Amino acid sequence: MRSVLLFFTLSVFLNGHSQILKKQIPDKLVVLSFDDAPASQYSVVAPLLKKFGFGATFFVCEFPPNYSDSTLYMNWRQIKELDNMGFEVANHTRTHANVTKLSKAQFINELSYIEDKCDSLGIEKPTNFAYPGYGLNLEILPFLNELGYRFARAGGSRAYNPLIDHPFLVPSWATDAENKETIMAALEQANNGKIVVLTLHGVPDIEHPWVNTPPELFTAYLNYLAAHNFTVIALRDLHKYINVDEALQTIVPDIKKELAN
Repeated sequence: MRSVLLFFTLSVFLNGHSQILKKQIPDKLVVLSFDDAPASQYSVVAPLLKKFGFGATFFVCEFPPNYSDSTLYMNWRQIKELDNMGFEVANHTRTHANVTKLSKAQFINELSYIEDKCDSLGIEKPTNFAYPGYGLNLEILPFLNELGYRFARAGGSRAYNPLIDHPFLVPSWATDAENKETIMAALEQANNGKIVVLTLHGVPDIEHPWVNTPPELFTAYLNYLAAHNFTVIALRDLHKYINVDEALQTIVPDIKKELAN
């Protein structure tokens, strides 16, 4: 009887996992994502990504007007050009808002603003979201689902396992000028069904030096990814591998895993 129960439990476990995955996750699968819309993402990042043939997601927002120099950020014409170049434009709220402090109405307004701007420019409606400042709020997950979002990128500094990580809590590593060793070690975790997601900001980032990635370091990462045959994609491209509807229904979200790192 015990062996029959064990077989049944194992069958349910394996079948559930097989339904989440549309096909096997290949080794060396990396998602590149860029936050906050600094101007260097248009002038430096996008041309380099095109040169290497890599995909990427740009999580855009509009910072409040008290920032010292608006020319340090992309305008919507430039964001539209990223879309024309084939990159994903995704939602980072209008004002880089701390979602832990927002009501449902406020949160929806923040997302709707970016959606409406995209619509006015012929950019596909964003269906992926990134938490500004990695501020996590379990209460907004149902709102993301209501609005038709598919993935939400968080922090956590660990690889994404689509069999156990909820699609609205996709972990990532953030790059800066000093953590090359950490990022290189992280890339080695893109195997055995796990996906490495990187968060970058400006290349360089003038107003936020604590998340600055120097252009020469960024270029070194791209050269490494190309030389070692990594597949580099946008977040939206995970649909090729993951049945998001099944994952949203069957995986219990666990914020503690993100906060623990």
